[in-house]
Amino acid sequence: MVEKIKARVQELLTSGKIKGFLGLRERYGHVGPYLFTDPNDLDGMSVGDGAKPGDTRYSLNKQLIRLVRSYQDDAFGVLVRGCDERGLKTLIASNQLDPARVVPVGLACPQELADACECMKPYPDEYVAGEPAEGRPFAGVAQIEAMAMEERFKVWLAEFSKCVKCYGCRDVCPMCYCKECTLGGKDFVNVGTLPPQNPIFHITRALHMAGRCIDCGLCNEACPADIPLRTLYKKIADLVDQEYQYRPGYGEPKASLTIHGLGDAPQH
Repeated sequence: MVEKIKARVQELLTSGKIKGFLGLRERYGHVGPYLFTDPNDLDGMSVGDGAKPGDTRYSLNKQLIRLVRSYQDDAFGVLVRGCDERGLKTLIASNQLDPARVVPVGLACPQELADACECMKPYPDEYVAGEPAEGRPFAGVAQIEAMAMEERFKVWLAEFSKCVKCYGCRDVCPMCYCKECTLGGKDFVNVGTLPPQNPIFHITRALHMAGRCIDCGLCNEACPADIPLRTLYKKIADLVDQEYQYRPGYGEPKASLTIHGLGDAPQH
């Protein structure tokens, strides 16, 4: 599988279509993000085909934004799975990336990873390697909605009370691209104070994710308190889909979008 990705990357770098390729590389026994720039030095390239979420999944789109902001005249390639492609589409629609400067190299996730992530579309539209796995529904929302309202409220208060404001969910999120974050303001969050102010932090962030969340699940994996953040954002996504017939990365909105994070986005 990785050899097909290598061949495509070597072709792109040799032809000069891209300045570098943002992918994964195994070094010192670990797999992590790496920018390949030499078509003859692709040793250690990895596709991170683990069976569990978190094994070798990274927010490459977040690194890509930093690259294109720093090198404004160059194009870059990037390794994309299904969720990464949804991120690219949403970032382009939000004027955060120029499609002319991004060359995705697609990878279809194995069924084991698709099952573990409960991903509805575990493959990009076009891919170089892998076989498209069957999508899986996400069970968390249905479990919460089966509870009575009072019980549901208690569950979320208990989950939010575990938050230590490490900002892991924000920092790993590929859709958190704002240069100034409302959640980081001293007037809004008194950093370092325990117990933290809840549930305002997560409710505010959930509203900011409306029309942005691509359901990659990285926030869930990054949370040291195991708060089911993906369930929260998934419910927000369901509400936006019901109201506007739109899910980020899956298609274009069919109605006027006025929620924060939807519609016209600022050019950064």
